[in-house]
This record gives sequence, structure tokens and C-alpha cells, in this order.
Amino acid sequence: MKLAYWMYAGPAHIGTLRVASSFKNVHAIMHAPLGDDYFNVMRSMLERERDFTPVTTSIVDRHVLARGSQEKVVENITRKDKEELPDLILLTPTCTSSILQEDLQNFVNRATMESKSDVILADVNHYRVNELQAADRTLEQIVRFYVEKAKKQNNLNTTKTEKPSVNILGIFTLGFHNQHDCRELKTLLNQLGITVNEVIPEGGSVLNLKNLPKAWFNIVPYREVGLMTAVYLEKEFEMPYVDITPMGIIQTENFIRKIETILNSLTTHSEEQASSKIYNFDKYIEQQIIYVSQAAWFARSIDCQNLTNKKAVVFGDATHAVAMTKILVSEMGIRVACAGTYCQHDADWFRDQVWGFCDEVLITDDHTQVGDMIARIEPSAIFGTQMERHVGKRLDIPCGVISAPVHIQNFPLGYRPFLGFEGTNQIADLVYNSFTLGMEDHLLEIFGGHDSKEVITKSLSTDSELNWTGEALAELSKIPGFVRGKIKRNTEKFARQNKISNISIDVMYAAKEANS
Repeated sequence: MKLAYWMYAGPAHIGTLRVASSFKNVHAIMHAPLGDDYFNVMRSMLERERDFTPVTTSIVDRHVLARGSQEKVVENITRKDKEELPDLILLTPTCTSSILQEDLQNFVNRATMESKSDVILADVNHYRVNELQAADRTLEQIVRFYVEKAKKQNNLNTTKTEKPSVNILGIFTLGFHNQHDCRELKTLLNQLGITVNEVIPEGGSVLNLKNLPKAWFNIVPYREVGLMTAVYLEKEFEMPYVDITPMGIIQTENFIRKIETILNSLTTHSEEQASSKIYNFDKYIEQQIIYVSQAAWFARSIDCQNLTNKKAVVFGDATHAVAMTKILVSEMGIRVACAGTYCQHDADWFRDQVWGFCDEVLITDDHTQVGDMIARIEPSAIFGTQMERHVGKRLDIPCGVISAPVHIQNFPLGYRPFLGFEGTNQIADLVYNSFTLGMEDHLLEIFGGHDSKEVITKSLSTDSELNWTGEALAELSKIPGFVRGKIKRNTEKFARQNKISNISIDVMYAAKEANS
């Protein structure tokens, strides 16, 4: 446990609440002290939900500490059962309940006898897993619970649909452009002649989880959430799954090829059929690349060629950081100086995926290490989370946001998918606009678009021993804005190395010679 003012992945109970609040007619009970209930406000604000977030906090206060929590927790569960009539009530433990060593499973057993709703305890260890790991585990636990329940009641539907169908696993609230990506996936699958059986947890009903085995296969768009469920369904019902993220032209094509392979393997019954593919999506891929996705054309344009060998840094969750790294290198010819992720539990997979695509790899959940890395490398652009956007502002380096955690500006009202062929257009725009912001700022200075005489002297360093003389600041203000920050950092670095406290024009020129 540590105190921090920024976390890439929150505590485990946030992941559990994200999954629970994504389902329809599921209510979550959080056993925690007052102040831990910020999830409700956060979700309502960021997702711009019209309905109240279905989460109730069973407050741990001094009275509870004196008398024990059991009566209060059970009372809250039974009260919500009568008021909301949910299909499922999910009790999530927190660090506080773990510290108090309370037997929450006993609370659930008692509440089950008095409630019409199903009541389960989220099975996550809050000291060992983070938000994303807990979300993945909670989704698998809920699916397993209702599959086993259907087996006992003998109403589990395992008969496959007549036409190819699929389950989309892992679309949930507060995900990065998840709603838009889901809509794009549905469009893509419909064009391939594949129907969507279930989407979980977002907008799904726990009562329909018994229908999951009806689908021919499963899709896991993001590694962080849904992979455990896909593995469980594969083991239980021999359902294959696609875990390729269709982000970028190359990976979208690989995604479709994997679907094609699965469909042909499921419909092949003879050697003659095996030699000739029943499902062939070659023409579809070709038409999408030519007429829908403009990214392939853009990659050959003079605009994109001007970005060749530009230096970029990529950081985010494992799924988006890997996909963005491959897009920048393979599709746009941009050099990735460092690719990193805060998903330390998936470090081996991440390293394997970005091997050969970047100069160095950074696996950390410490934002200060990421900031120091960016300051050291001084890339032309950053592609990361909300924190990297803040770092970029302080260093005057443009940043395109490509991964959660993000703020409200990355929950757009308009349609902005990052997956599929339409997603390739969004990514191309993001990349190009990120790299050209510096030149735009320079043009504004030339044509008097804003007052550019004030020199910004911000940096990630907290050192205060460096002083710029008035003449040096005046000289620095004459330098075009898109390179001014880099020159300032190089000059300060030179001054520190040579133990110079006052930076004059002579020091600026000496630093220039040292870096040339």
C-alpha cells in the first residue's frame, strides 16, 4: 500500500465496480469508509451517464468499528434488493474490510437467505491485484457463476446459432473509447456476415450469460479485461477466441484473417472442404483498405513522409501501447525511442510484442520514471495517457492520448473509434496533428497569433539553483517555439554538468557547441 497523487491503475475494488456497473440491473455494495465512494461521481461525470451509478457504499464508521459490520452490510444488501429489484448484488471488499479481517462471505451467505436477488462476493485479493486485474477476475467470476447456475437448473443453451455468431468480451465502463470501438466492431462483424450474440459486460444482462455458449467464438478486443473469461469458455465449451486487437491496418487485417481461419476450421468436415476455404475475406479487406481506411494512402503521402524517423515515446496499457508502437513503426515509419506500459503483470507479453519495434522498453507504474524518461529522450511527440499529456505540456512536447486513464476530453460525444478500419483514420489524424502542433505554434508566432515573447521556463526538475540572466532570456525568446524547449533543456543540462548557476548568453553558445 502506498500514498500517491497519481495512479495509472487504481485499487482492486474500482475494477470490480466498473464491471458491476457495466451490466444492466446489477447493484454493487462497497464496504468502505466515507471518501472511498468517489467512483460514483467519477463514472457519472466521465461517462456522462443519465442514470445513477448502481453502487452503494456500506460506510465503515466508528459505530461499525465498535459493534461490527455484519448487521449493517446485510441490511444494506436486503434493502437494495427490495428497492432496486436487481438480478445480482455484488459485494466488493476493500482494503479497509481486509484490514478489519471481516468474514464478508458469511455476510453474503446470510443476505442470500433474505434476498430474491443473487448475491455474490467479489473474489479478488486487494493486496495482490490492481484495478485491471480485478476487473478481469470479476467478469470471469460472474460468467462462471451464471454458467454453473444454468447447469444446475438444466437450462444452459449450448446449441450453436445457425449463422456464425460471436461474443464480444471486455467492453466496459470508463474504458478508453470502448463504446465507439464496440460500435465499430459490430459494423465490421456485420459486414463479414457474423452476428453478435452477446456483448459483456457493457449493456449486458447477467440473465443472458447462459446464452454465451451459443456463439461460435469469442472476441477479446483488449487484453486487460475479458481474457480470463475467454480462456474459461474455451476450456469449458471448446470455444475458440480472437485476442488480436484490430488497431491499425496490419493488425485489423490479422484480426480478420484469424476470424476467417476459425470459421473455416469450424465448418470444415472433409479434406475437400479443407483445401478450399468456405470463408474468404480477401476482397472485403482490399475494399476496406482502398475505400474506407485512408491510412494506407496517408502513409504514402508527403505529409506522412515528412514524419519519417521522427522520434516518439509511447506509454499506456499493454494493449494500446503495443498497438500504437507497431502502427508508428510499421505503418508510418516513425521511430519509437521508448515503448512502455504500467501493466506490470503483463510485462513478459509486452516485451515480446514490442521487441524490435523500439529502442528501449519501460515497465513501471511510477509516473515520475515515465516523466524523467521523456525529459531525457526529448521526443518530437508523445502518445500516452492523461499523465503523459501533463508531462508533455510541462516540456512543451505535443501528446496524443491513446490509453486510459484519461480525463473527460477523451470521452467524446462524437463517434471516434480506435479499432477497425474507421479507427485507422482516427489514429492517422491523431498522429499527424500531434507531430504538427510544434510547427503550428511557430507559424502563429510568425504571424502574430499570440504573444510569444514570454519565455516558459518550466521543467520536470525541481532544481532552483539555475538562474537565467535577462540577456539570456531575451535571446531564448528569439528562438522559434517548436525548438525553444529543447534548447532550454540542453542549456540547463550543460550548466548542471559544468556546475554553472547563472546562465548567460555565453553559456548558451557554449552549450550549443557542446551539443553540436
